[in-house]
Amino acid sequence: MKVLLIRDVYNLGRAGEVKKVANGYGRNFLIPQKLAVMVTPGALKQVEKIQSAAEKRRVALNEEMAGVAEKIQGLELSFTAKVGETGHLYGSITQQMIADAIEEKTSIKIDRHWIESQPLREVGLHNVKVRLTFDLIPEVAVTVLSEEEVEKALKEKAKEERKARKEKKEEKLPTIDEIPSFTEPNQDDVK
Repeated sequence: MKVLLIRDVYNLGRAGEVKKVANGYGRNFLIPQKLAVMVTPGALKQVEKIQSAAEKRRVALNEEMAGVAEKIQGLELSFTAKVGETGHLYGSITQQMIADAIEEKTSIKIDRHWIESQPLREVGLHNVKVRLTFDLIPEVAVTVLSEEEVEKALKEKAKEERKARKEKKEEKLPTIDEIPSFTEPNQDDVK
């Protein structure tokens, strides 16, 4: 089935383009959602009008979302999870978890559908794209750590802090030469 896109459809095309799609996708999703119409001679005459209207919408939306993209670009998120012996997580870090973490850090509400990533199932650094508009797609760095690594790092940090405190105490203790000697006062000094 051939359809004329009325609006930009992610992973399909921009408004004004004619695309060949599966019958069910066109009939059950694109046309009822008013994202596309069937290709007819009358619809093809309106291509330029559709493209200019879509370009205006696209520019306005990009200007509106530019500030949001700046706040999100380069954001670093960190998650801890239980990890098996093979390095795979028990469970996964989902798009919703990433969206919630972005909202917590920036107070910007992000829909989980805007996050272009499969659920993260491995330890390490992952670059995740957030699709705000057709043209604005900032990246977020997501670090997944195992609980064991985090606990080990915290124990090492606590050990170093104790060692630093101990060294600091030893520095504060006066040496024998610095301790004033207390002896019995002479009888002459008392009178």
